[in-house]
Amino acid sequence: MQQTLHLGQTLEFPGDPFRDGPSAARHTTRGGVLVDGARIAAVGDGAALRAAHPQAAVIDHGGGLILPGFVDAHAHYPQTGIIASWGKRLIDWLNAYTFPEEARFGDPAHAAAVARTYLDLNLANGITTAAAYCTIHPGSVDALLAEAQARGLAMAAGKVMMDRNAPEDLRDTAQAGYDDSKALIGRWHGAGRLRYAITPRFAPTSTPAQLEAAGALWSEHPDCLMQTHLSEQAEEVAWVRDLFPQARDYLDVYERHGLVGPGAVMGHAIRLRPREWAALAATGAAIAHCPTSNTFIGSGLFDMDGAQRLGIPVGLATDVGGGSSFSMLRTMAAAYEIGQLKGRALHPAELVFLATAGSARALRLESRLGRLAAGMDADLVVLDLASTPVIAQRAARAGDIWEQLFPTIMLGDDRAIVAVHVAGHAGDARRPA
Repeated sequence: MQQTLHLGQTLEFPGDPFRDGPSAARHTTRGGVLVDGARIAAVGDGAALRAAHPQAAVIDHGGGLILPGFVDAHAHYPQTGIIASWGKRLIDWLNAYTFPEEARFGDPAHAAAVARTYLDLNLANGITTAAAYCTIHPGSVDALLAEAQARGLAMAAGKVMMDRNAPEDLRDTAQAGYDDSKALIGRWHGAGRLRYAITPRFAPTSTPAQLEAAGALWSEHPDCLMQTHLSEQAEEVAWVRDLFPQARDYLDVYERHGLVGPGAVMGHAIRLRPREWAALAATGAAIAHCPTSNTFIGSGLFDMDGAQRLGIPVGLATDVGGGSSFSMLRTMAAAYEIGQLKGRALHPAELVFLATAGSARALRLESRLGRLAAGMDADLVVLDLASTPVIAQRAARAGDIWEQLFPTIMLGDDRAIVAVHVAGHAGDARRPA
């Protein structure tokens, strides 16, 4: 099998910068990533790798920074078309924009078209893996995962389960939600690089019977992910308290129904009580931090330091379309800004870690994705650290890789993405399943 050697700057993360500081990263100015088939075979000095593997095809990215492909821990692909819709709080957003748009996904042709656009936009922004919410329609899952499979992508997705507090044409039942999801697990979970995520949208749109059915399904398929929303806005938390008066708090609703544990990915988690923080840490559940949506719809400020102190896995997420950008660079910038408002500036090493290894860990994909290391899947993104005049003039003054990279994090967009490779192939290559 033909080997390919990518040359450029490389940034490896043998450690965790939240625990070890910037020294957790290893930067090589003229590094190399040797790819053998769909896996990374070696990472190190570029000249040494070239000498050791003279038969390898060489792709020289010059001064480009080679990173693992970005991993988006929480997104709503059906909301692609309504991104940047004006002026609503969470519940108003659902009723005014989300539910009318999701009703269109009963049409398989529409679902397929949006799936193509969504994945095109992801790849244009260096996102090679995402955990996506679909709609109540099983065909919406089929459309996304079939398209992802055709492109060789690692992808997690699931049919939204909703049996109350939603329009009639977007409600299933506890039994139908279970049956549809079980059939989709059989069809897609473990097919190629795909994984299924059991997806009760959030507590207000599921009856206790449906949450119980979702918990039962997860207990039957514990290697699936379970994704839902938790404590995004104050009004939502109050609504959950009214709907589930017997629960100690919002997280307890999920705990009572077997929906908390390793493989659970809780979106947002902004307004948690001390007991909820402790329970998340004790159970091994993860959080998807969604900074652009938290600011765009006015949800609040996530406590990154609190989560890290407790050892809770945290991934970074666009939350498209409540999130206002497909760019993981812009998402990192928003996480930095929220950190500043919380009193702690996240280091560039921490921001890149969140968008790669952190998200992979949150999705239980850390053994395959999120780091440049031998044996990992060869999902790569290459950044131009001088992609616009303003970024170029700032990066030219840099004294180290962090000063060189930070302007691209804060000011960059899809113009900074100069190459994407998926499982060793160019990211725009469409390959058969």
